[in-house]
Amino acid sequence: SLGTCFVEGEGEAVVLVSGSRLLFTERFRCPDHPDVRFKRPSPQLFSFNNPYGTCPTCTGFGATLEYDDGLIIPDADRSLADGAVDPWSKPRYKKERAKLDAFAKDRGVSSKKPWKELPEEFREDVLRGTKGFKGVVPFLVSRERKKYKQYIRVFLRQYQTPRTCRECGGGRIRREARWVRVGGRDIAQVSALPMEELAPWIAALAGEALSDMESRIAETILRELRARVGFLVEVGLGYLTLDRQTRTLSGGEAQRINLANSLGSSLVDTLYVLDEPTVGLHPRDTGALLGLLRKLSAAGNTVVVVEHDPQAIRTADHVLELGPASGDQGGQVMYEGPPDGIEDQDTATGRYLSGRSGVPLPDRKRDTRGRSITLRGARLHNVRDADIEIPLGTLTVVTGVSGSGKSTLVHDILYHALERALSGETSAKEHLGEAVGAYDALEGASAIDEVVLVDQSPIGRTPRSNPVTYVKAWDHIRKIFADQQIAQERGYEPGHFSFNTAGGRCEECKGAGYVEIEMIFMADVYVPCDACGGKRYGREILDVKVKGKTIADVLELTIDEAIRFFIRERRLGKALWHLQQVGLGYLRLGQPAPTLSGGEAQRLKIARELSGAAGKQGRKLYILDEPTTGLSGEDVGKLVGVLERLVDAGNTVLVIEHDMEVAKVADWIIDMGPGAGRHGGEVVAMGPPATVAGVPGSATARYLAEALEATVEKV
Repeated sequence: SLGTCFVEGEGEAVVLVSGSRLLFTERFRCPDHPDVRFKRPSPQLFSFNNPYGTCPTCTGFGATLEYDDGLIIPDADRSLADGAVDPWSKPRYKKERAKLDAFAKDRGVSSKKPWKELPEEFREDVLRGTKGFKGVVPFLVSRERKKYKQYIRVFLRQYQTPRTCRECGGGRIRREARWVRVGGRDIAQVSALPMEELAPWIAALAGEALSDMESRIAETILRELRARVGFLVEVGLGYLTLDRQTRTLSGGEAQRINLANSLGSSLVDTLYVLDEPTVGLHPRDTGALLGLLRKLSAAGNTVVVVEHDPQAIRTADHVLELGPASGDQGGQVMYEGPPDGIEDQDTATGRYLSGRSGVPLPDRKRDTRGRSITLRGARLHNVRDADIEIPLGTLTVVTGVSGSGKSTLVHDILYHALERALSGETSAKEHLGEAVGAYDALEGASAIDEVVLVDQSPIGRTPRSNPVTYVKAWDHIRKIFADQQIAQERGYEPGHFSFNTAGGRCEECKGAGYVEIEMIFMADVYVPCDACGGKRYGREILDVKVKGKTIADVLELTIDEAIRFFIRERRLGKALWHLQQVGLGYLRLGQPAPTLSGGEAQRLKIARELSGAAGKQGRKLYILDEPTTGLSGEDVGKLVGVLERLVDAGNTVLVIEHDMEVAKVADWIIDMGPGAGRHGGEVVAMGPPATVAGVPGSATARYLAEALEATVEKV
């Protein structure tokens, strides 16, 4: 009978017992609140990447795009006649401008007065609309019906900014999932906890929040959770939250997360190979990371690390040094044995570790009390009301423990503040709706002409992009080949020696030398072109030779070899020399851009800036983020020399760096801290290296003092 009732009652049945009315239901709902319907719990319900669990309003992004008055009116000092209303300043919207002029005239408002001086009621009507006049925001909303057109999407996106979703409060999960609580918290609240707070919360669950039966059910899950969160805290990522977006992580943070994932797998008899795991790590955090690697080896695993960090080399059980130089001049085993013995070797690493080579202290002292750029009240993420000063014409280094807010301060606040001050327009990042920090005041920006961000993003994404084209040296090489007698007789011009245009290139691979093969369910692969054998050019073009080498042969030369090969070509040699000076002499001229590391891409950008600034006095501010990535100790010295040349040319260089060899030669240091995440975001110390080295509350001070002392002793 009860089974029949459930069928006929569509999952609900009422049982009458001694006058009592008992309601039974197969549905997830409360008998006392029949209007509230719960979704059936499943892992998908608690995922913002699954339609079953994502917030329906923001579709799992945690934010919705809304029109921003500050982007619609980017410059309040402009008048209506000067295009204060940015969307209607476009040539396409002449009709809307005419209506705006008529509306202003009808309200008796001057179209030549600055926007900020216009009556507040009038400004609100222009933005929101009123009877007889469609405002800017309603106009933009009306254009959304044509968002299927790309130019409309791009146009509208310029005036939108992400706002925290009102439905989920940024939690990204639908409210039915947030009704489920464990230990008094829903999944969005748990995801917002830093790892260092999440660990004790998980530990307390079994003892307090869960019953004995629930603890037994969750035992395996809790054990796995404790281990994985514990590893993240141990690798120095306790300040990260679970809901942190991957694209906001630095390279070092991403690599440590991968390492924690490997540690969490609890494998034994496994070979781990790590490529520079200390990248992005402050010397204080490097020790914790090396301790974890020790745990891996103690568990019966073998750990092989490619590393330049002196602390990591000295911690190893066994060291292999390759050399003697880079590129074709390397590949030999220069030393193999315990780390104690390498300092006695006459090798690049031996000389550096023993102190026989390194970065010397500069014998000059630049003026840091003259003109400067000052940023006051900077705030975003964990950076809170930071005041910084950057002396002009100096090398300034921003230091601090990993996660202390260095990149937020420099990239997301200072860079975009300068970009807006110099151009008078919103930055590209703001147009894309990215987080851009606020500040109270920016002073001294007029003393520079341009701010240049030299980051580690790729210089190109196809095999046709390479170092020689990036530094504009390829034009000289093509002209040299076009000047050869056989090329003159056949009527070849420099364009015939380009692999980017039709004429002399192989048309089968379009000058790439490789053909892309689409792989189903896997990443696409490139294979050498059958038609040209990977040489990029047709047979006729390869008949032209310079000193016995074809244009394809020249592309295979390293930069060091090309400088010697084109010894008499001064302009070409100068462009290639800048590449050599930033430690890239081992790269081949035609090396595809996708094969370059982030550090190599960054140094290529520095070389191009040096090439463009040759012989010129500059007034630029260069911003670099850890340019020593992938550099040996000797190469760091070369890089410092390059940065010094940029400063000597009249520019200002601002570097985010953990390497104390760079910090010790700076003119000015800004040290962030004192900790990471919510424990950081403050300017702990600011001044010359010797001053910062003596600040008690700075995590950098100890390591900076050691670097300065070691250099003085060596001298």
